[in-house]
Amino acid sequence: MITSTRCTLTPTSRDRIGMDPIFALHGEANRRAEAGEDILDCTMGVLMDEEGKLAVLPSVLAALAAVPVPAVSGYGPIAGDPRFREAAIEDLLGGSALARDALALATPGGTGAIYQATVNFLEPGQSLLTTNYRWGPYRDIAAHAGRGMEVFNMFRADGAFDVEAMDEAVQRQSAGQGRVLIILNFPSHNPTGYSLNEAEWEQVADVLVAASERVPVTVLVDCAYIKFGGSAITAWDAALERLLDATTVLFAWTASKAFTQYGLRVGALIACHRDAEERVQLTNAFNYTSRATWSNCNRLGIRAISDLILDPSLRSRSDEERQQLIDLLESRTSVFNKAARDVGLDWPRCEGGFFVSVFTPDPEVTAARMRDAGVFVIPINGAVRVGLCATPTRALPRLVDALAMGVGAATAQAG
Repeated sequence: MITSTRCTLTPTSRDRIGMDPIFALHGEANRRAEAGEDILDCTMGVLMDEEGKLAVLPSVLAALAAVPVPAVSGYGPIAGDPRFREAAIEDLLGGSALARDALALATPGGTGAIYQATVNFLEPGQSLLTTNYRWGPYRDIAAHAGRGMEVFNMFRADGAFDVEAMDEAVQRQSAGQGRVLIILNFPSHNPTGYSLNEAEWEQVADVLVAASERVPVTVLVDCAYIKFGGSAITAWDAALERLLDATTVLFAWTASKAFTQYGLRVGALIACHRDAEERVQLTNAFNYTSRATWSNCNRLGIRAISDLILDPSLRSRSDEERQQLIDLLESRTSVFNKAARDVGLDWPRCEGGFFVSVFTPDPEVTAARMRDAGVFVIPINGAVRVGLCATPTRALPRLVDALAMGVGAATAQAG
């Protein structure tokens, strides 16, 4: 037998971090719980009920079970079935003027939509732009595609969205790379839970419309948590109409959160452009990228989600079931906000959604001290991310006490 110690991986693929930090901490929490410890796991972005079990919409399970398997066993269109593309647009933009200028393409979850945007609106070596508090895989997606990521400060000292910092970053990118792809993860931002209000959306539009007079500008709205965004859902209407006159507007839409099917991997990239010929070019580019990466998406999931959106009775049923989960999340957020205020924690405006982030001078110290107490959160730059979605209401006092202890320990060590 011939053996070799030579590694044939390319240099850029060697020494990769094989486990996402969130899943790694979640795994540690599970191991400690299985060993008998009393563990509170607030790491994952999945919605759990008050008994700590995965919350799943019964209507979705019924829709999946009703799909005739032979009808979805073959390959589907690269872009996804026409009915699904219609359903995705209807779910996100139904009743709005944007829907008239929209096209949709099936993707494996919102992640696939972000990848599509990254490779089709940036050249290799160029960088996407987003907030300094952001979903971690943005950087990994960009790097894996041979692109980079730049960030701007998200919050002003008064806690409002830092539009001035965004403007400076957009101007810098316009001059440096001749185009801008900006990702805005609103409403119900991951990891902070923040949602832009109408005035902030208008300020964002002012900046990007001005930039579009100099360079091509693409706006990608990562709206994974839109169903849980409350009144913030309609705050963008006027701003996006203005943006569509000057930019390409994209949406990363996913069924994962809205339909409690994280493993189904059903999503869509929805693209809006005023020019019909440009929409043909966009469709061709997206189809090419799909064929060159994942090829086809989950046809069973596509069929079931289409039914849930387009069948009036199924849609009504799923909306009613989802509203119960929205009410649950809003209740948890209200309880958290009051308890956190009582112990003097510092966190951004949070009115709903899956997450909240608590500021701390040393996130690693804070998270480590909390783990010592059996409470797991995710350290990020300048804060720790807390999955209120995964935290039963009865456990919120324990969570807040652990946060206060962890932030206190980090503050003492920093001082």
